[in-house]
Amino acid sequence: MTRGPAVFVPGDPARTGRVAFWRPDGSAPPAVAAGSVEDLAVAVPGDDGITSVRVPAVLLPVRAALPLLTRARAGGEGHRATVFWGAAAVHALHLVARGLLLPGLSPADHDAWRVGPLGAEDIDAVRRLAAAMPPEAHAVSVDAPGPLRLHDPERLLRAFLDAVADALPRSPAAPFVTGGPAFAVPRPQRLPELRGWAADVAAGHDAGVRLSLRIEVHGLTDTADAGTAEGAADAAGDGPGGADVSFRAVLQVHGVSDPALVADATEVWAGTSGGDFGPRARMDALLALRRAARAWAPLTPLLSATVPDAIHLADEEVAELLGEGTRALAGAGVDVHWPRELVRELTTRAEIGPAGDGPEPGRAGSFEGPSFLSADALLAFDWSFAVGDRPLTREELDRLAEANRPLVRLRDQWVLIDPREVRRARARQDHKITPVDALGAVLTGSVEVDGSRIEVRPTGWAAVLRDRLADPEAQEPVEQPAALAATLRDYQRRGLNWLARMTSLGLGCCLADDMGLGKTITLIALHLHRQTDPASAGPTLVVCPTSLMGNWQREIERFAPGTPVRRFHGARRALDDLAGGEFVLTTYGTMRLDAPRLAEVAWGMVVTDEAQHVKNPYSSTARQLRSIGARARVALTGTPVENNLSELWAILDWTTPGLLGRLGTFRRRYADAVEGGQDPAAADRLARLVRPFLLCRRKADPGIAPELPPKTETDHAVSLTQEQAGLYEAVVREALAEISGADSMARRGLIVKLMTGLKQICNHPAQFLKEERPVVAGRSGKLELLDELLDTVLTEQAGVLVFTQYVQMARLLERHLAARGVPAQFLHGGTPVAEREAMVRRFQDGEVPVFLLSLKAAGTGLNLTRAEHVVHYDRWWNPAVEAQATDRAYRIGQTRPVQVHRIVAEGTIEDRIAELLVRKRELADAVLGSGEAAFTELTDAELADLVELRGGLR
Repeated sequence: MTRGPAVFVPGDPARTGRVAFWRPDGSAPPAVAAGSVEDLAVAVPGDDGITSVRVPAVLLPVRAALPLLTRARAGGEGHRATVFWGAAAVHALHLVARGLLLPGLSPADHDAWRVGPLGAEDIDAVRRLAAAMPPEAHAVSVDAPGPLRLHDPERLLRAFLDAVADALPRSPAAPFVTGGPAFAVPRPQRLPELRGWAADVAAGHDAGVRLSLRIEVHGLTDTADAGTAEGAADAAGDGPGGADVSFRAVLQVHGVSDPALVADATEVWAGTSGGDFGPRARMDALLALRRAARAWAPLTPLLSATVPDAIHLADEEVAELLGEGTRALAGAGVDVHWPRELVRELTTRAEIGPAGDGPEPGRAGSFEGPSFLSADALLAFDWSFAVGDRPLTREELDRLAEANRPLVRLRDQWVLIDPREVRRARARQDHKITPVDALGAVLTGSVEVDGSRIEVRPTGWAAVLRDRLADPEAQEPVEQPAALAATLRDYQRRGLNWLARMTSLGLGCCLADDMGLGKTITLIALHLHRQTDPASAGPTLVVCPTSLMGNWQREIERFAPGTPVRRFHGARRALDDLAGGEFVLTTYGTMRLDAPRLAEVAWGMVVTDEAQHVKNPYSSTARQLRSIGARARVALTGTPVENNLSELWAILDWTTPGLLGRLGTFRRRYADAVEGGQDPAAADRLARLVRPFLLCRRKADPGIAPELPPKTETDHAVSLTQEQAGLYEAVVREALAEISGADSMARRGLIVKLMTGLKQICNHPAQFLKEERPVVAGRSGKLELLDELLDTVLTEQAGVLVFTQYVQMARLLERHLAARGVPAQFLHGGTPVAEREAMVRRFQDGEVPVFLLSLKAAGTGLNLTRAEHVVHYDRWWNPAVEAQATDRAYRIGQTRPVQVHRIVAEGTIEDRIAELLVRKRELADAVLGSGEAAFTELTDAELADLVELRGGLR
């Protein structure tokens, strides 16, 4: 059948188009099951030129014709018309495979897909292919009977491409994706109510042209003199220069495939633009204009004009176009071009400094400025304004504002400025700012006022403060306190300098060094240093987890002998006879209960250890902590950001209230943009703002801890047992079926339940099944690997920490190790403080080589440097938490290499999460959500792909 010519016969909708095969001699072609034999009017050469004759032809639907066409093109032995349509079919398949599909409506309002959006290279390729179309390939008469008129090659080719695009997505499964028959089933669906939506899609993605507006200004004069009274009158809008000025917006058409192609709409409609825009130019321009008119209403009259040439603009429309109108049109893909001779840029800058004779920084490292924690002083903005590169006086700004029109004459020059912007600029002259807001402005170099970002320059003490924070090395170093019974390492000395400088300036801060780098001893040194100055001396309150109180007390007694220290904890807690330089240790729970009593004390400093405990600013713990006043606030944490930037906000808003603004503003201004990777400038502004208040050093940083031995991290992939694999697949199958029919709230809970169940199955079937007296051995690939690791560790007479997030799993391991005769102990959240300390001593003394630990209960605050091996039996889905747990062993005081073993069930969800965790470690500021909650928004298909068991079975 491919020996004869083939032609494409368009249809409405596009997928109803058919490919006709016929024979040049007029004989009937063989019948085909999928097609029909019909008479077709085709053009053939005759004695009197080209004539139309009727021949029998087989017409096949596009989907059925594609295999024949592609084979004809591959073999190259068919008729040249058939080979051409074979090449067109292959090109169409390539476009569809690239995902170039756009939904819309056909001329008869039927649902239809089409190829698009096509870039300049794609359009050029279509045009080259259309130029190669042989005469027989478009030999079908458009109107029969009647005058002979053939299809335009490019239009016919585009119609064929659209037909392929409209036919292929309509598979049997398509309605399950779309949720209905539209755009999914072959049967035409008439949807006239979607005509506006379809036009919007066409204008936004598939137009062959785009639009712009050229603004013309008529009636300008140059008679006014800037130095004369007439010039001043012009500036007010009353002089000869402002009387008869008019504005006109001219519609221009641009070629998408050829950016150099541009013409006024009148030329396109009149056909005098050379025809380079193509036959669809008017329709595409109208579709784009419809979208533009929805973005900016003054363009609406052009939609009903015979020729959409231009509109006249009133002053208020010009003013709107200078601001919101231009931004709205840009969103619709329409540029606005203003006359080059008009100056349009009003720039605003501000100097931030003391109002009047404000306080200045003191000498010898002290600071006599306002209290940032109380934020009770006001500073002035000293504004400066300019038009173009010319500074404005206050009087000129007033005249511009009073003119209340967009076009005015100022100093021998026409100026085009939105009057509302001028009025806003004049209103800013008396703007005041709190010290904390000023601090953020001088550090970032800008401030947001009334929704606009303004460049700022600090003056007075604000400039001195900026310089001190920006160049800490230029400050005179703090001597190590004589009362400190230790020699600080170099990086600890630098940390002390930084803490002393920040607190002396009345600013809070966060020391976020890696676990094990000595944050505790650095803070003790800071306390001793502050006791040497009556202005900063006073008791220090340390709020920490219960597990850390003993460590704090031992460290204080060791490094600051003679310094009073008490625990404000338990039934007999009291604050009577508090000494001036005393340490008071309390827990977050006790602080929450007794915040009013603690708030009565005039604390010299309040310290939060493991400050991530107050990462939720709305929690009762965070609110009560804020009620306790102090001359200085210091947060200690190894993980200032565990899951998202709101946690960093919570910590820094406690140390220096107001620094990052309100939480909602912070998320809008910084967090959303940074976490989404959408605005690198926002990330840079946030870094400049928080860098002075956050000191974060890593063990791997040059010069920080060169004495630490190497650390080796290894991921061990283990296979599931038959029992584990069977459980895993059954749980996945049942859970996905239940999730697919659940509403949004129930769905999230079911997903979290699924994630937890799969992790437990990967650990051990007995944990998932909650067996009371389980057989432990031989049922888990992870357990078998752990046994092998422990055999090696015990042979080396080394110590090992085994972390799991599940108490039940640790109990299973404890029972299993006892049956094997392996000495082990288990620390969890319910272990009393005294017993915790005893466990630590036994492990450090080598009495018990295997230490089982609950990750949440033991991931912080323990010094377990005897361990040479750390095993993560199951993965906590946050790398910061895992790193903290590892740092129980890999910390200052460790003298032997540390090996970290992470056990991952091969082919399971753990495998996929391990890949995510690698990427998560590489994110500096944008952090994935924590744990299972990060996966509750996945689609059913994404969820199924995540939890599918892929191999991993032995």
